[in-house]
Amino acid sequence: MALLEIRNITRRFADFEAVSEVSFTVESGEFFTLLGPSGCGKTTILRMIAGFDLPDAGQILLDGRDLARTPAEKRPIHTVFQSYALFPHLSVGQNVAFPLRMAGVAETELRRRVRETLEQVHLAELAEHYPHEISGGQKQRVALARGLVNRPRLLLLDEPLGALDLKLREEMQLELIKLQREVGVTFVFVTHAQPEALALSHRIAVMNRGRIEQLDEPSRIYSFPSNRFVADFIGNCNLLEAAVIERRDGLLRLAAAGLGEIRAPASDAEKAGDKGVLALRPEQVRIGAANSASDDANRFPGTVRDFLYVGDVTTYQVALDNGCQLAALRPNDAPGRARFFEVGDRVTLSWAADAGHYVRD
Repeated sequence: MALLEIRNITRRFADFEAVSEVSFTVESGEFFTLLGPSGCGKTTILRMIAGFDLPDAGQILLDGRDLARTPAEKRPIHTVFQSYALFPHLSVGQNVAFPLRMAGVAETELRRRVRETLEQVHLAELAEHYPHEISGGQKQRVALARGLVNRPRLLLLDEPLGALDLKLREEMQLELIKLQREVGVTFVFVTHAQPEALALSHRIAVMNRGRIEQLDEPSRIYSFPSNRFVADFIGNCNLLEAAVIERRDGLLRLAAAGLGEIRAPASDAEKAGDKGVLALRPEQVRIGAANSASDDANRFPGTVRDFLYVGDVTTYQVALDNGCQLAALRPNDAPGRARFFEVGDRVTLSWAADAGHYVRD
């Protein structure tokens, strides 16, 4: 039996349906993420699990028990917010001890659990410091420690890394993975940041307009999006409008708008006449000098219109001769060279017949 089961929950605010008949399960020890754009309903679901809000329909079950009549303070669940919500007048140790004090835990047991939890998040030496004396990353760990100290069955994290700078955010992602593995608590994580969700999660539910568009492992969501929205929302993606001409030997022959005929891998049950898009990631598109040799099934000449250099890789925007624009990614792995092509350079784009993923409309 799953630790958490969400059954057809719906939440309305006047005429607006923020969450519409959403269902999913979360297994014990899992790092489960609700991912989607602002306003998609992910935080509303988190609030309903926590007990801060109630669904208009459906059920929320923890260990098979309906939580409908259980107030927030009685649920074995803790929430970590983006703002951390630390008490500025309490020390780190006192902040972590607060939930235990409210629960009436004996002082000896309280001290032991606070000490153990601070050690888990590598903050034992800062127990006497106050929030204004520690860094943003340390505050984040204090908030996590306070969430873990009373041994919740479930820890909810609402955009907990959103206020951190990029380098610290990446460091805290590694800390979260390590911490979740060490303590074994089940995490339900809410974010709109796709790289963060892909890096942290065992499974991801991609949400849009109050519904789940796709629920799967990160690698499958990235490589095999179930529809146009998921393909476009997760990472960078070239979306090529295309109709199926023929399916044969595990490959599709497609008529792509503005490109002509291209080859792509077949997936489920595409048939001649189907219309949709080929989701083609920039890293699957090779970029070479004009007229460069390639064994790829799909090859098109074009001109570099723009590029984005980010150190380890450069993403090139290329206008093909037939008017279509594609993005191609190239690693900056040549010694002493910052980039390979300049705006205005003639190039050839190519990709293999088994690259990309075709999504039917």
